[in-house]
Amino acid sequence: MADTFSRAQRSAVMARIKSRDTGPEKAVRSMLHRLGYRFRLHRKDLPGTPDIVLPSRAAVIFVHGCFWHRHGGCKLAKLPSANPDFWRKKLDGNVDRDRKAVEALILLGWRVLTVWECAIKEHELPEFGRLISGWIEESARCGEIPKLIPD
Repeated sequence: MADTFSRAQRSAVMARIKSRDTGPEKAVRSMLHRLGYRFRLHRKDLPGTPDIVLPSRAAVIFVHGCFWHRHGGCKLAKLPSANPDFWRKKLDGNVDRDRKAVEALILLGWRVLTVWECAIKEHELPEFGRLISGWIEESARCGEIPKLIPD
């Protein structure tokens, strides 16, 4: 299937996609702040440059877009029909890089939580706050907050 945009239009669309300070990331940060947690953002000295770092809890949070990080079973993670080989290679590379970052962080003694974009859209804010706060307060090394209802 051919792209509906010209190369220049597609380039302009892709250039507007942000890698940090996204809507889902801001929603998680706002909720954490309301719950009284203090954190740092995008620490470049840590593997994977985590979106949110809670140094006092030795915990990091990645807020992943379902498409860009290939959230398994999520309708938002559908592979584009235009140029699928390119997208498969690119997105598989993202997933591999994510896995390596999580492994490195755990080896360094950090706890790692992945929050998926679809989960933020699905959960009611108080429930979502309880899920994240519950993980922060427990001692699990690794966790994720996925969508509750599969597509």
